[in-house]
Amino acid sequence: MNVRSPKLWIGLFSAAAVLWIVADDMGRTSPGPVSTVHGRIAEIDGGASCAQCHGGWFSDMTTSCLACHEPIASQIESGDGLHGRLGEERARRCAECHSEHHGGEFQLVNRRSFAVAGLQGPEGFDHAFVGFEMAGKHLELDCTKCHEHADAVVLPEGAHRYIGLEQSCASCHDDPHEGRMQIGCAKCHSQESWDQLGSLGHEEFLPLIGGHAEVGCRKCHEKDSAQSLESFGAGRRGAERACATCHDSPHAESFIASIARLEGTSDAASCVQCHEHEHLTFHDEVEMTPERHACSGFELVAPHDAAACADCHAEDAATFALRYPARGPNDCAKCHEDPHGGQFESGPFAASCVECHERTQFEPHAFSVEHHARSNFELTGRHLSLECEECHKDPAEGEPRQFHDIAQTCDDCHRDAHAGFFDRHARAVHAAPLAELMPDSCAGCHTTETFARADDHSFDHERWTGFALHGAHAESNCEACHHPRDEADVTGRMFGRVADHYGEFTGCKTCHNDPHRGLFDKKDMPKQIDGRADCARCHVPSSFRAFPNGFEHGRWTGFELRGAHRSASCSACHEPLMEADSSGRTWGAARGTRCADCHTDPHAGQFRKNGTTDCRRCHDVGETFRADRFDHDRHSRFPLGDAHKNVACAKCHKARKVGDESIVRYRPLRHQCVDCHGSTEDPLRRRRRR
Repeated sequence: MNVRSPKLWIGLFSAAAVLWIVADDMGRTSPGPVSTVHGRIAEIDGGASCAQCHGGWFSDMTTSCLACHEPIASQIESGDGLHGRLGEERARRCAECHSEHHGGEFQLVNRRSFAVAGLQGPEGFDHAFVGFEMAGKHLELDCTKCHEHADAVVLPEGAHRYIGLEQSCASCHDDPHEGRMQIGCAKCHSQESWDQLGSLGHEEFLPLIGGHAEVGCRKCHEKDSAQSLESFGAGRRGAERACATCHDSPHAESFIASIARLEGTSDAASCVQCHEHEHLTFHDEVEMTPERHACSGFELVAPHDAAACADCHAEDAATFALRYPARGPNDCAKCHEDPHGGQFESGPFAASCVECHERTQFEPHAFSVEHHARSNFELTGRHLSLECEECHKDPAEGEPRQFHDIAQTCDDCHRDAHAGFFDRHARAVHAAPLAELMPDSCAGCHTTETFARADDHSFDHERWTGFALHGAHAESNCEACHHPRDEADVTGRMFGRVADHYGEFTGCKTCHNDPHRGLFDKKDMPKQIDGRADCARCHVPSSFRAFPNGFEHGRWTGFELRGAHRSASCSACHEPLMEADSSGRTWGAARGTRCADCHTDPHAGQFRKNGTTDCRRCHDVGETFRADRFDHDRHSRFPLGDAHKNVACAKCHKARKVGDESIVRYRPLRHQCVDCHGSTEDPLRRRRRR
């Protein structure tokens, strides 16, 4: 490097000049004194440290401002408060609104600050800009009423001029409700006066106009109720309520549902379609269109379309029910006189004049054979050829023609060939007259063409006689029990009766002999088994030898079949007979129910007591005689102690010959020690000789 080069020296002098200018500039004093609030800060006091506010080598003025004014930085970051709503770009240009170096008493927040930010203030500041809709009494207040240091020339240390306040009412006003109300104050109170109650936002649920305008809050929001004012707030709005929640509706549910469908709304919201919020009462004039009237079930068509409302709905009616009595389009008798004297108030044509008459005229009637078929008496066969007047006689003058309570059953006009049997049976068995159970009873077997022929396939023999035809009975023809007469009786009947041949029916024994000679009809025997009585308790009509329901031997004979007895065949005890006896029985009677009746006594009478041996004392009857339940300690006079309990039975009970048989001897046996052991003297207690 050439130290004598002019370029080198020019460069060195230039660098030195720049450094001197910078140093001189940094050492210059401020353009004026700072405000008192900034002057309190030691780092700023005297104006010697410009970088504290203007930023140093690696920061700028905005960063320095926000480092000290943290609440403002928070507003800008969250987009809240005045600075947050200015927008970040404008809010970060602090010096445009807040200039310095104008002296100690200079206010950094002044009218110019508001003007540069595009706002009016401070007296005319619109608080809505910061989210507080100020009105009423608040507009009459001086700024210092809320912002204590608004007019302070010099802010006290640590104080704020405008920020730091809350917008809740309770931050400035005492809470007279002592925290019981969860809903915000502004929902009920206005800024005009605390005493003037309001309902801000109530129109979302119910506009407080018309009949609701003068209703007090507590009328609908009672204390301690689910809808109380105290329970609202904190995100809770209470359950939705419809008109019917507070008001009784006189309308039918079907009408409400129809109106809702017509108007395209819900049942709960259908009331306001006719009863508007502006109405003072539900009785205010309601627009009733033909479409809405049809929702009541009564469509206004000819001839009712020309009638005035008052013709059907009396304006002076005392109650809603009297004025609107829920008449249907077929309720002619509610407005028109009934020429039939109430005969059709019940039955298939009840209160429905249009069933038999045209809607626009009553005569001539339109009652046809098809209509008659819907009544209690269908016209068929010979009845079709009769004139109406033959049954419905011409009435006396001033009286209605009789249509009800006239002859409707066969026996009203025809003689009963069954002499009242079926009616007596119906009353005795079914606890009702035959006419109630089977109004057209004759038609069950006979036709309206002729009574001479009966359809025996349609006759329910069990229901109407009490005797079901099953098995062999079903295969028999009617004449097997009902023997034909030689001559017809006074009713022309040729069909015989059972009683004429067999006598009064008393069950199976009426026609069949009892092979059991009444054994199973004793008082202690069950009269029914699963609803089956008489012989049907065990037998079926198809065959007396079949037992499809089984035979409970113990229940019917007193001798329960167990063990070996259960596996034995019936003929082992009931010997088959070569020929049936007089009652038709082909099995013999059992010898008895005692063991000795069928089995020999292997003990040769050793255990006989009072002339009888009860095997069951030691043996389980029916299982096996080899398995015994003999308890030596309880059943004998010789309890087995520790010395004898393990001795084999045969040691004491030995077999002996009795006649031609060998039996084990059990009793009588000696049971003294000497009887088996032979010693009469105890060697340990030998007596001394004298």
